[in-house]
Amino acid sequence: MSFGVAKESGRKNRETRNVIDKKGTPNRRTGGARWSAFADFGAVDQRLAQGFVTACKLDGDARIVTFANGTSARELLVDSDERACRLVYAIVGSERLTHHNASFQVFAEGEGRCRVVWIADLLPAEIAPYVDGQMELGVAAMKRTLSRQAA
Repeated sequence: MSFGVAKESGRKNRETRNVIDKKGTPNRRTGGARWSAFADFGAVDQRLAQGFVTACKLDGDARIVTFANGTSARELLVDSDERACRLVYAIVGSERLTHHNASFQVFAEGEGRCRVVWIADLLPAEIAPYVDGQMELGVAAMKRTLSRQAA
């Protein structure tokens, strides 16, 4: 599975808006099978991004995730739409981010194949390169984790 990056910049509230878009090429699992790993909001460390996310603890409608680099984030579940295979979350209470909203969506693409699209909107613009790098690491971990589960 390979992933491309597209970035979009624009003006929003006198700050630059950054959009990081990771588009995955199709893989061998169906959209439904792939979706279940994304939908399991409290098990991202076990079912989706092993090694990149080292711990995950549910706290109401949020999860506290700890990453391999030692940072942690409180991610609020905004929406989980099983029919659309789409999950939306926001990082809240961050000292480094004034805005973060992200979504994962799983699209079936023919027999036994699907595409995963991960999009993050964030502010301030200066942190976009760091978040982009973290998303690249997350994508690699997802590929490894989900490939092992498919075997």
